Amino acid sequence: MSEIIVLGAGMVGVATALSLQARGHDCVIVDRSPPGRETSYGNAGIIQAEAVEPYSLPANPLLLLAMALGRKNAVRVDWLTLPAQVPALLSYWRSSMPGSLRKIIPVWRGLIEEAIPRHAALIEAAGAGNLVRENGYWEAYETEAGLAAGVLAAERRRAIYGLEFTTADRDALQREEPALKRSLAGAINWSAAWSCADPGELVGSYAALFEKRGGRIISGDAASLERSGHRWSVAGETAAAVVVSLGPWSPQLVSRFGYHVPMVRKRGYHRHYRSDETLSRPMMLSDHSVVMSPMLKGLRIASAAELSSAAPSDDPRQLLRGEAVVRTLLDIGEPVEAKPWSGTRPCLPGMLPLVCKAPRHEGLWFHFGHGHQGFTLGPVTAERLARAFDGDGSAIKGLDAALLR
Repeated sequence: MSEIIVLGAGMVGVATALSLQARGHDCVIVDRSPPGRETSYGNAGIIQAEAVEPYSLPANPLLLLAMALGRKNAVRVDWLTLPAQVPALLSYWRSSMPGSLRKIIPVWRGLIEEAIPRHAALIEAAGAGNLVRENGYWEAYETEAGLAAGVLAAERRRAIYGLEFTTADRDALQREEPALKRSLAGAINWSAAWSCADPGELVGSYAALFEKRGGRIISGDAASLERSGHRWSVAGETAAAVVVSLGPWSPQLVSRFGYHVPMVRKRGYHRHYRSDETLSRPMMLSDHSVVMSPMLKGLRIASAAELSSAAPSDDPRQLLRGEAVVRTLLDIGEPVEAKPWSGTRPCLPGMLPLVCKAPRHEGLWFHFGHGHQGFTLGPVTAERLARAFDGDGSAIKGLDAALLR
């Protein structure tokens, strides 16, 4: 039996501890916050079974510039912190070229295809079925031309990957979602996706399962990690091995041990709003790059990406633009929170998460960099790390230390 410290109590860290525990390893989770309270809390709550292609950047520089200047509210650039991110962004752009994507997509697709089965097993074991809907999500469009283009793109993905979807025209969408105050041109329902009414609570349910099975979760600062002889120590705990699953905070910690991991930081915002009538499932407004997700706390409006490594903005413009559009579609009241929540997506330039053993330190493992899909992929890469920990190196093929310097 091994002793393992897992740093990070988000979806990735908790799933890591559960996977290692299931293989007979004695684990403890260390985090300064309770489970599921940081980045894992702040997503749209969708387990994206359809997301078989990673979020790449446009290959065309003109399209890239249009995105940077705020086209469709998809990206906002913090120009003050951008220079520090330029090297990683250039690497990200190179990875987005067709030749690189042809190598990345098969690995990424293999991960995505495992997501629903991995989550399903944990949801059943944790008794968390009340938090999950299995009716997909809407990709909605304002115009007939936009809907036609969206359907064409969806048909391409169905032809290549076998993804299933249905299309609702203007009238059908209104019947499905009677809470809408005005009609949209229509929507695609990605029916294989699942959604969650409280992402943080789902992570908390997984954490409770870990504790029920004998694991421990303690409050502590990961920055106190030290190597002492042949063991690792942090927050008063010692172990033979440690797994770094701290999302966007991981590169800073591992840099103390001589590892440089480039990362693109994309900040996201959300806020809940009181609403008597809501949607049957999440809806992404494609023309406005905003997601509306019915949650236990109200309707969650989530923004797209802000390229920024700074502290959260007091003026989250993408979220405010999204809120203005949503108010034309649904009767929503006042915000539930005093101010919007904000968190950072840890995007690695190669678009694949880093899952590997550190090449120069015995017992040190890396498990982070899931970009937009940590909530979806946490249990998948956790299982692969656990297999690799027990000697099956093939489990993390393509996710290993190529990024490390």
